[in-house]
Amino acid sequence: MKQILAYSLLATSLLVAVPSAQAQLLPSTQPSQGASVGNGSLDRIVAVVEEDVILQSELDEAINAIVRQYASNPAQLPPKDVLARQVLDRLVLMKLQVQRANDQGIRVSDQDVDQAAANVAQQNKMSLDQLRAAVEQDGYSYAAFRQQLSDQIVAQKLHESIVRDQVTVTDAEVNNLLASPTYKAGEVHLAHIQISTPAGGGASDIAQAQAKAEEAIKAIQGGMDFNAAAIRYSDAPDALDGGDLGWRRLDEVPPAFADAVSSLKAGENTAALRGPTGFHILKLVETRQPGRQIVTEYHARQILIKPSEIVTPEQAEKKAQDIYTRVVDKKEDFAKVAKDESKDNTTANNGGDMGWFVKDAWGQAIAAQVDQLKDGEVSHPIQTDAGWIVLQRLGTRQSDLTDQLQRDQARQAIGNRKADEAYENYLRELRSTSFVDIRVPELKDPDEKQVSNTP
Repeated sequence: MKQILAYSLLATSLLVAVPSAQAQLLPSTQPSQGASVGNGSLDRIVAVVEEDVILQSELDEAINAIVRQYASNPAQLPPKDVLARQVLDRLVLMKLQVQRANDQGIRVSDQDVDQAAANVAQQNKMSLDQLRAAVEQDGYSYAAFRQQLSDQIVAQKLHESIVRDQVTVTDAEVNNLLASPTYKAGEVHLAHIQISTPAGGGASDIAQAQAKAEEAIKAIQGGMDFNAAAIRYSDAPDALDGGDLGWRRLDEVPPAFADAVSSLKAGENTAALRGPTGFHILKLVETRQPGRQIVTEYHARQILIKPSEIVTPEQAEKKAQDIYTRVVDKKEDFAKVAKDESKDNTTANNGGDMGWFVKDAWGQAIAAQVDQLKDGEVSHPIQTDAGWIVLQRLGTRQSDLTDQLQRDQARQAIGNRKADEAYENYLRELRSTSFVDIRVPELKDPDEKQVSNTP
């Protein structure tokens, strides 16, 4: 299998930093400095990133992976020197994020990597053994494959740590967004080209970025496919994926960009739009409008029996079975038994009442049972992550949750937008204050005076 697709756990852009469904997993090898490569020559260092290095073999592996990805349409790829600079920039940014995460004590367990590998296998409809075979068939080390998954998870955890304390959303902000005349409902599928300006850049940097953006627009107008133009001109992390941003709600898009996109027809793109970090060209791929959200809600109550230091899992299961017998066969009052026996702190004092909820609100195990029960019926003990549960369904109803979901989505959109801005600023600062030395002149970006500052 020539292409192994993995979850891109971090895809940062000005618009929204979210995981894409699928992305190229760049193979990463770590030969020792001065190691021999296939032709017998020494492996050279192409970049120094703080206290780490990027070797020519690493860069070649990553470039070859991109070339294979576009093997059926190689014309979409930029010239080799441009592609090499883009791939090198991606590798540099990943190393910087991993280093900063390590400095902050962020760690990834083997279990985290195991789960990520399982997700990749599932996404590609493979078993783990088949995934390993496919990776190794392509000539890659499975250990290097797992290491890159680990790096992606570390970068995601760094992202979470940076935005956690910086992003809050108030009810007033949600109300203001929904009441704003600029609020737009619906979803858009977007692609973008981002031409960044360096942190603290002056007028010449802005003019240079604008000229590059205009060059990209002329290329598109001249017939170049937008995805190919993104690969050639964009310096966003998703450039090598054709700049595809996927589906997002209009309220997640910065208002100025949302206004520009709203005036487009499918397939059209904007002019170069000035943003805080540079210039952006957006393409509207598709649109879709939301419908009313009518859902089934369930009313139920529960009795939870949890294993503990003094109650073994087997004893917890037996006690749950005894409680089932008490409320079903002996007709004891469910609410009273819940108050006396349930170990769920949120519902026990209310007689186990869970209130009205959508099916998946309490987890998959309860969802499966509550859907099968009749009103008034009590389930046999259900094993869940929390322990053993005896569940009674009290009723169902159809509810229009459109307004509530709209508020939830608005809150999430505001949070995502703030998180994007916070992490985008963090990455720009990281680039500008970190020591990055590109050792190969032809790999230096001619549009930048330097990759980053030397402290």
